Amino acid sequence: MKLLIRNLDRSTTEDELKSLFQAFGAVQSCDLVMDRDSGTSKGFGFVEMPKAGEAKAAIKNLNDKMIGNNKIRVKKAEEPGSAPDAG
Repeated sequence: MKLLIRNLDRSTTEDELKSLFQAFGAVQSCDLVMDRDSGTSKGFGFVEMPKAGEAKAAIKNLNDKMIGNNKIRVKKAEEPGSAPDAG
């Protein structure tokens, strides 16, 4: 399951993000979105977790959690081309 993590502190690293999610299970990939010009974080990223149950536990436990100076938001990432979930 691919997760979208928003409102990250700009100083958060990929390693820190990965560690947060590994507390709930296996992390297949972790990607911070970086600004091409400045090389700094844009404040959001994606984490992919192969087991849906572990991903759901991570969402439940990490959504609205204070990480650094920011309250992060975690949700399932929408697949490109798919309609948003109702509700």
